[in-house]
Amino acid sequence: MKYLLRSFLVLMLLAVAPVFSFAQTGRAERLSQLENAKIAYLTDKISLTQDQAQKFWPVYNDFTNKRRELNRRMRQLRITNPDALTDQQIRENLTQAMDLRQQEVKLEKDYLDKFQKVLSIRQVGKLYAAEREFTREVIKRVADRPGGRRGNPTAGHDN
Repeated sequence: MKYLLRSFLVLMLLAVAPVFSFAQTGRAERLSQLENAKIAYLTDKISLTQDQAQKFWPVYNDFTNKRRELNRRMRQLRITNPDALTDQQIRENLTQAMDLRQQEVKLEKDYLDKFQKVLSIRQVGKLYAAEREFTREVIKRVADRPGGRRGNPTAGHDN
């Protein structure tokens, strides 16, 4: 049964692999395809059983949503033109950014405990490694596509 589940997940990953080409589909559809590919990838890499998967994905999705919100707030604080801000505004932005980074570390610590209630510590370690691998692979595939990154035709090419 476990072999069948893994085979299915690998086939699903291969089926959605073209998502990395980012064809001319809508942004929401591309993000959905990417999320599906990530789910298949992580499920395979950390060898989730069916029982673990049912318990793990709600916890992981909650973690991901909270982390995504913190990252969104961090992006809003990025200073693109410090000369347009007062010293006090810059100080406040930097203080808020540090607070958000501390919140992110706390979130990761909290969810490390939650993940260990569902997964073995080895699976948790594999999860973190697989997240990095998946992200690295997506970035590589986006950079390797014709024209490199959107809006930058020289991205990914040596000049």
